[in-house]
Amino acid sequence: MLSKFQWYLNRLQLMSIREVIFRSYRFLSLHLSRYRSTSGSIPDVPDVIHPLKVCKLWLKPSENIESTGYIQSADKILSGQYDIFALHGFQLGMPPQWNCDPKTGIHAPLEFGMTLDYRSETLVGDIKYLWEPNRHLELVTLCQAYYLTRDSRYLNGFEILCSSWLVQCPYPLGPNWSSSLEAGIRLINWSICWCLIGGANSSLFETATGDKFRTRWLQSIWIHCHFITKNWSRFSSANNHLIGEASGLFVASVTWPLWQQSPRWSKDSIHILQREAALQVFDDGVLKEQAVSYIQFVADFMLISGLVGKQSGLEFGDQYWKVFEGMIDFLASIMDCSGNVPMIGDADDGFVVRLSTEPSFCNYQSLLATGSILLNRDELLQKAGYVDDKTKWLMGAKIADFTLGSRSVELQSHYPIYSDFASGGYYILGSDWGTESEIRLIADAGSLGYLSIAAHGHADALSFTLSVGGNEFLIDPGTFAYHTERVWRDYFRGTSAHNTVCVDGIDQSVSGGNFMWLHHANARVIERSKTSNTFILEAEHDGYQRLNDPLVHRRRWSFDKTERVFQIIDTFDCHGTHRIDRWWHFSENCEIKISTNSVEAVNGRNRIQLMFDKDLHANIVHHRGSSHEPAGWVSRHFDVKVVSSSICEHINIHGSTQITAYIRCD
Repeated sequence: MLSKFQWYLNRLQLMSIREVIFRSYRFLSLHLSRYRSTSGSIPDVPDVIHPLKVCKLWLKPSENIESTGYIQSADKILSGQYDIFALHGFQLGMPPQWNCDPKTGIHAPLEFGMTLDYRSETLVGDIKYLWEPNRHLELVTLCQAYYLTRDSRYLNGFEILCSSWLVQCPYPLGPNWSSSLEAGIRLINWSICWCLIGGANSSLFETATGDKFRTRWLQSIWIHCHFITKNWSRFSSANNHLIGEASGLFVASVTWPLWQQSPRWSKDSIHILQREAALQVFDDGVLKEQAVSYIQFVADFMLISGLVGKQSGLEFGDQYWKVFEGMIDFLASIMDCSGNVPMIGDADDGFVVRLSTEPSFCNYQSLLATGSILLNRDELLQKAGYVDDKTKWLMGAKIADFTLGSRSVELQSHYPIYSDFASGGYYILGSDWGTESEIRLIADAGSLGYLSIAAHGHADALSFTLSVGGNEFLIDPGTFAYHTERVWRDYFRGTSAHNTVCVDGIDQSVSGGNFMWLHHANARVIERSKTSNTFILEAEHDGYQRLNDPLVHRRRWSFDKTERVFQIIDTFDCHGTHRIDRWWHFSENCEIKISTNSVEAVNGRNRIQLMFDKDLHANIVHHRGSSHEPAGWVSRHFDVKVVSSSICEHINIHGSTQITAYIRCD
C-alpha cells in the first residue's frame, strides 16, 4: 500500500513550479476557509435580482416516449431501491443517508469538505459509491415519470429527496462538498429536474411549504455555483473535471439567471468550455486522456451545454461543434457492426445524465443518434441503429424535423476499412466494414494519457483489440476499480492486462498512485501503408529503455484482406537477457481450445485461430480467473469482474529477438 507521504511526494514530482506555488496558496486558503466554516463564517447567499419568470425551460422532450420503464424505475426509487454499480436493487432508503457509503456502511464525517481525505477508505468508505447517488440522476428519473404521467407521487418524491439532501449536506461540510466536478454534475441534473417539473410555475411551489423549498433550493444552487468558481480543477488536474465543472456552472447560470454573478458565470464557463474542448481533444476527435469511456462523458458535457446555449441564444461557435463532431466520428469508427466499443483506458460507469431506462441503452450509440440529428448526418443514425430515449428527451421537436435521407448511405464511404487517427494514436485495420463479415482490429500507438499525471491512461502501448462479424475476440479487459482494491487497480491498468508485451514482469510506464504515472512510455509510428489487399502498421515504444539493459519493443501488424489473416511481428532490440510475456486476452464469450502452438477461439458464428512461433519453444499458459497473480478476467462494469481466458507466451530471450504470430479470421 502506497503511503500518504509517498503519494504526496510522487504528486509533487509531476508539478511545475507554477503549480506548486498555486497549490501551496490554495492549501493555505482552504485551511483558512476551514477555520472560518467552523467558526460560523460562510458566504451569505445574495437575494435574487431578477424575477423567476426569466428562468426559461431549455429542455423540450419529444412526445413519443413510452412511459412504462420510467414508471417502474421511479417506483423503485420511491421504495428506496437504487442500482449503484455492483449493488442492484439496494435499499438505500427514502430518503437515503446521503453521507453514507452504501457499499461499506461507513458514514463520512461532516468535516470541511475540501480538506476531507476522500481517498481514505477508513474515513469515507468507497467514495465512488458514496458520490454516485449524490449526483441525483435518480431525481431526474422521478421527474421524468412525473412529466409523462402527471402523478403527484413522483413530484412529491422529488421534493423529499432534494429537501433531505439540502438538510443532510450543509455547505461546506462533508464528502459532497469535496469535489467541484460532483457539484457540476448535480447542477446539470437539477436543471433537468427544474425543466421537467415545470420550472418556477411548477405546482410543487404553489403551497407555502413548496415556496419555502424553492427558496432553499435556489440558495443551494447559488452556493454550488460559488463553490465551483472557488475550486476549479487547475494545472495537472485540469482534465475532464474542468470541463464538467464549467458545464455545470454554465447550465446553472443559464437555467437560473437570477443573481448579479449569473452573467459573469455564464461568460466564464463558455470561455472555459470552448478552450478546454480544443485543448483536451486531438484534431482527429480522440480524447487526450486516452480513455474511450471518458469520450462519452466529455461529449455529454459538451452536448448538454451546447443545447442549453442554443435554446438561450448563446452559441458556442463552429470550432466547438467541430470538436464534438470529431469525437462522434471517432466513436463511430471504433464501433463494430454490433455496436461494441473497446474498453481502452479507464472507465467507471460515470454518466452526466441517465435519461433512458431502455434495457439495451448504449450511450455511445445514443451519442451517434443525437449527433445525426444535431449535425444532419444520416450515416450516424444508420450506425446507431435507432433513435433512443435519451435522444428523444434532449432533441425533442428536432427529431420530427429530421428524416433519414432517401439515398442509400454507404457506411464504408464515411468510415473506410483502414482508418488513421494519427494524432490520437489509433489505427484501424480490417475489411468488410459494416457487414456480417466485418473484421476490425484497433491498434494503439498513442500516448499514455493527458498532462503530467495521465490519470486515466493505461500502460497499453502497442496493444490492440479484434472483433470479427461483430463478435469480440481479443479485448481490452476494462478497469474494475478506482480508489479501492489497489491490487486490482494496478492489474487492470497495467501492461499485463492488455494485448501487448510485458518485459521482465514490469509495466511499460511507472505508476505513482491510482491516478498518476511517474514515467510515461512514448509510442511512435514507424510505417503505415496500404495497397489494394494489404494494410501495414509498424510502431515502437520506449517504455523499457529505463531497464539496466535498455530495450525497445517494436510491433508490426500486417493484414491480408484476401486471406483474412493478420501477421504480428514483435521485435526486441536489446543486448542482455530478458523475460518476455506476450499476452492475449479473450472475450468472456469465447470458447477456447489450446493446441501445442495455437489457440482456437469461437464466439457465436465466428472463429479465429491464433498461431504462435514454433521455433521459440514458448511456455504457453492459460489463465482463467487467477487472483494470486491476476489474469483471466474482464470488467465491463465498475466493481464487477467475470472470468475470461487470458493466454500468455512466456519466452526468455538474449539479445535482439523477433517473434511472430498469425491470426486467421473465419
